[in-house]
Amino acid sequence: MKTLFFLILLSPLLVFSQHRLSVNVYNVPSSEGKVSAALYDSESSFLKFEQVAASSSASAQEGMTRLEFENLPEGEYALALFHDKNGNDALDTNWLGIPKEKVAFSKGKMRAFGPPKYEDCVFRVTSNEKINIYF
Repeated sequence: MKTLFFLILLSPLLVFSQHRLSVNVYNVPSSEGKVSAALYDSESSFLKFEQVAASSSASAQEGMTRLEFENLPEGEYALALFHDKNGNDALDTNWLGIPKEKVAFSKGKMRAFGPPKYEDCVFRVTSNEKINIYF
């Protein structure tokens, strides 16, 4: 009986458990600026700056830079990253809108005419997770 009561008390904590996502970003071309990432939790919000579920950035380290996301609920997510080489907090593009700074996505690759779709980048967080992404 005590065990059942204890499980009932803990059930809300289990449902709303929070997780950590560690992201190792490889092939960072230089230690200039920072690596910034936006985490999205739905197809409708993907790549919309005003609808980011969480964001993270770290000083760029040539070769590999690590980013951390804390307190994530279990669910599906997609990541978009860029090497903000000049540190202006914006993805610099040319006059056609093509990025001048390195970009990467979780699981997805840039397509010939634009970024990948959410469904190509989505991954699931069910516990503390570690993923690798390559520029």
